[in-house]
Amino acid sequence: MKFLIDNQLPAALAQYLKKRGFDCEHVLNVNLGAASDADICEYAMRQERVIISKDQDFLYLANQPQTNIKLVWVRLGNCRTQVLLEAFDRLWPTIESCLKAGDRIVEVR
Repeated sequence: MKFLIDNQLPAALAQYLKKRGFDCEHVLNVNLGAASDADICEYAMRQERVIISKDQDFLYLANQPQTNIKLVWVRLGNCRTQVLLEAFDRLWPTIESCLKAGDRIVEVR
């Protein structure tokens, strides 16, 4: 699986996933820091990447029938990077299982 981390989430999350062996990019590292949500979705679809974001707009875009966007929607609220990484560490088996099962949207709380 390949991932694309959106602006609201830290680059440390991309590094966390890379250490777990995943191909992961942060939007800032691929010149998409100022891109529209639609452009980010387009890039993710072309690259076959799962978007990881806190932005509810991606939920709307992922629910459109004409798209094949996959989204990990982070609903943890504002928290320190360490808390975010601990949540991903704790929830990763479920996230990965849902994505492998074909779920297009996985909500992380």
